[in-house]
Amino acid sequence: MPFTISTLVSFEEDIKKSHFQAFAVPVENEQAVKDFLEEYKDITTTHQCWAWKIGHQVRFNDDGEPSGTAGRPILATIEGNDLTNVLVLVNRWYGGIKLGTGGLVRAYGGCAGKCLLLAEKIELIEKKKVQFSCLFNEWAIFQYELNTQQIEYIEEYTADGVSITALLQIHQIEPLALKIQDTTRGREQLKVIDDEAEE
Repeated sequence: MPFTISTLVSFEEDIKKSHFQAFAVPVENEQAVKDFLEEYKDITTTHQCWAWKIGHQVRFNDDGEPSGTAGRPILATIEGNDLTNVLVLVNRWYGGIKLGTGGLVRAYGGCAGKCLLLAEKIELIEKKKVQFSCLFNEWAIFQYELNTQQIEYIEEYTADGVSITALLQIHQIEPLALKIQDTTRGREQLKVIDDEAEE
């Protein structure tokens, strides 16, 4: 069962006069990663190294540190904790003493690991994107249904009615599909969109 973290956590430590500061944050998509990195951009740092994992996608960045000494150890800590949908950013302010490659690996990986230890792990609930359409007079019924179950959705009004895109947890798909069939008397079907196809 994949896990993510519930909220943003941070951790700081000094290693041989270099100051390290780690942030771990839950992320849903690459845009959330970009937004966070933009918001936490700090020009006073010597290096801002990071790694993230969303589903099967991973990325990491050494930001000028020797290749493989920062981003990869941070990613290893995320994977070692069985986490996904997580971004870990580790800032370093150089203090004048070189740590060497092994020291850097331990510093970045260790700081990321201690930061993740502070985070509350929560079970990641897989969601699928779905689409369906309905007539204007049916929309109130579906809107009530989606709001009651706290389902995220976007509605678009068309000439013929309303087109809805929603994010559903797996167990919510079948009941909604049946509701759509009943309400529209079989005219409309719930379509599950495969996210992989979009990329």
